[in-house]
Amino acid sequence: MAAAAEGFQVRLVPEDEYTHDPGTAENYNESMYFNVFDAGQRAGAWFRIGNRPNQNYAEMSMCVYFPDGRVGFMFARPAISGNAEMNAGGLKIEVVTPFKELRVTYTGELLVMKEPLQMADPKVAFRNNPRLPCRMEITYTGLSPMYGGEVLKADGSPIEIDPEKSFAKAHYEQHCAAKGFIECDGVRLEIDGHGLRDKSWGPRHWQAIEWYRWCPMNFGPDFGMMFNVMSDGKGGARPSGMVYRDGVYDDVIACDLTSTWDENEYQTDLTAKIETKAGKHYTVTGKMLSLIPLRNRRTTPDGVELTTRITEAMTEYHCDGKVGYGMSEYLDQIIDGRPMGRLAGH
Repeated sequence: MAAAAEGFQVRLVPEDEYTHDPGTAENYNESMYFNVFDAGQRAGAWFRIGNRPNQNYAEMSMCVYFPDGRVGFMFARPAISGNAEMNAGGLKIEVVTPFKELRVTYTGELLVMKEPLQMADPKVAFRNNPRLPCRMEITYTGLSPMYGGEVLKADGSPIEIDPEKSFAKAHYEQHCAAKGFIECDGVRLEIDGHGLRDKSWGPRHWQAIEWYRWCPMNFGPDFGMMFNVMSDGKGGARPSGMVYRDGVYDDVIACDLTSTWDENEYQTDLTAKIETKAGKHYTVTGKMLSLIPLRNRRTTPDGVELTTRITEAMTEYHCDGKVGYGMSEYLDQIIDGRPMGRLAGH
């Protein structure tokens, strides 16, 4: 588990795998996310449910990177009543054994795109591409210890947070094995690979962070990594993450990340120089194989429209002579048509 900063503690218990009391914050969000990559097929997928019970809806996202280069995507905001389960829009997440085994299933449609960059304008993408029937069932088995939890004061009491400036009050992650199938339009894709899952809960606005670069990856059952470089809100950046190797996690304490970009200011390649708490050094290179741009928009009470862009790329990684697969997720607030992180040199 990640170490807490001085004066704080991190708590994580098996019950946290289930849903929590949402309290009274209107923007409370309880989110579970899973990804998987099958190296043998160069295919991957990710899935997310974010319950917003105090706003009576959930955010449901599903994305599949097919071996032939097509991308399937679906997003919905189905109505929910309460926060009793993670089950919305055809996507369902079941906890079989906390911290050890979870099952993710989906029955619904996928918008299947040969040109996923069309999703920069969802109306165009949904107008120009077929919506095909899809079924999915994948079982996730934990390989690593749990990483993260709820940050509390040293005496165990909650931290006071401003809901309007919050992204989450608790967050944890785990590297996993994943096995199952994704069936689209009657064609079945068998999945046997590795991935990372996470969970967070607490008040959230997607606009609470100026930018971040989140890069989870797996090189096999005993070597994985996640590094994150995030705006500190003061013009700088702070690194975080961990390296999973030989059954333990080693905290990332420094990350020098360089990205290259295309004409749309979407990431195409990256190089990261990583230093860990145990004094290990890693150089990671990544090449984006397939990218889909997503967005979130919110109008403030005083009528200002805020736009967040999140580019989700299946990425091939190289490190220590090994080849692995994972995501490069780049979140940016868009200012005058430009991504903030790119403007800041990240």
